Amino acid sequence: MLKRVWNSSGIKTIVFRRLKWFQKENRRKFRNTIYFFLRPSDRRTDLLKINLAIPKTFKSTLKNEKISFCKVKIGGFEGRTKCLEDIPADLEINTDESGLRSLDIYPYSPIPSNKESYAIVLKVFNPKKSGLYQFHSFGQPKGKSFSSYLGSWTIVID
Repeated sequence: MLKRVWNSSGIKTIVFRRLKWFQKENRRKFRNTIYFFLRPSDRRTDLLKINLAIPKTFKSTLKNEKISFCKVKIGGFEGRTKCLEDIPADLEINTDESGLRSLDIYPYSPIPSNKESYAIVLKVFNPKKSGLYQFHSFGQPKGKSFSSYLGSWTIVID
């Protein structure tokens, strides 16, 4: 799932790109809102499709009504994280036979590679088990027929 790069001596290394995220609650079995940010530095070109690979161990119910994609203001010391504008998109939750889940987001117009930040927002109940959960993201650039690795988010549930 991660990008593999060959160095000059022929040794394969894996490049992990850490992406920013924010969650309102990190305790087990609590209602949570998780923001997975896609900042301008995370997007090289316009994106036609975004794929979010959900870890198998993240046992929480996902519903289309509780998932959104928006233009976001990333909070900090002086302000809160909040969605500024919802981006219209088709959402598709996929589950394969091995139990792996993924979320495909098809925005109605391509996501531009401008100075705006975007976020995938999940409103879920946290899993019963505490631990680290790693979500991977892939994006399909405009003019290409395949998706490439954008980065990963590692969230913590206590």
